[in-house]
Amino acid sequence: MTGSPLKRMFPTTNAIILAMLVAIHAPAGAADSPIPLTPPPSYADLADLADKAPLVVRAKVRKVAVVEAERAPGLRPGWARLYIEAKTEALIGGTGGTIGSDLRYLVDVPLDAKGKVPKLKKKSVILFASAVAGRPGELQLVAPDAQLLWDPVLEGRVKALLIELYAPGAPQRITGVRQALYVPGNLAGEGETQIFLTAANGEPAAIAVRRSPGQAPVWGVSFSELVAASGAPARDSLAWYRLACFLPAGLPASANIAEGQAERVAAARDYAYVMTQMGSCQRNRR
Repeated sequence: MTGSPLKRMFPTTNAIILAMLVAIHAPAGAADSPIPLTPPPSYADLADLADKAPLVVRAKVRKVAVVEAERAPGLRPGWARLYIEAKTEALIGGTGGTIGSDLRYLVDVPLDAKGKVPKLKKKSVILFASAVAGRPGELQLVAPDAQLLWDPVLEGRVKALLIELYAPGAPQRITGVRQALYVPGNLAGEGETQIFLTAANGEPAAIAVRRSPGQAPVWGVSFSELVAASGAPARDSLAWYRLACFLPAGLPASANIAEGQAERVAAARDYAYVMTQMGSCQRNRR
């Protein structure tokens, strides 16, 4: 395995990789701590990982080696970097091609309260990764901690999210607000705000907020110029994630192109209303 591209997974050198591989024979006590209790991953946590992952794999850990801290650049305090060998149990999803039965990868894991590495051997895990070109069986995780302990509920959540991501016309990645415009109606208290968004793929996306006298505001989002704004997205859906987790908390002044001061205030008010209705983007990953 000399010259293994595992060095591409995190900044390192050939010397580091060689030392890391030797560490496979570390004493069994190097990973003898129970799995630390952590909050389950939120929808946003899973979406952050799945959205970047050409491969989502369920695997069973066979061997664990701790990489010495001085040979693990960028390692967070209170964490350990591990070299893991695992067996593929299932390809949950992905667009990155096929994988073999034997896997190798690096992962960062938090230490427990006693500063020990959690037990992972014989545990099933879900990996969010890409295959290393020309190196069968070697994976590069999409984030240093892109390994989650498997359970059937978690796998079900991941599969449901992947269905959303792979669906034709799935909501695209939103990168910001391009323009916002409020137009008053004919009656007092009547009006509509159009909020035009910027997307990573250049496709159109917009939020519409409509107000009528004596009624609660109604808002919706469209991720296509061919479709009028539909209802507000459900929390913990892909459309919700694209908005709640990436739009700025307040309407940027430079994007507010309403003509008068009252209209500008109304546009900012409607933007704030949308953000309040969506709620915060909760992330539990450390």
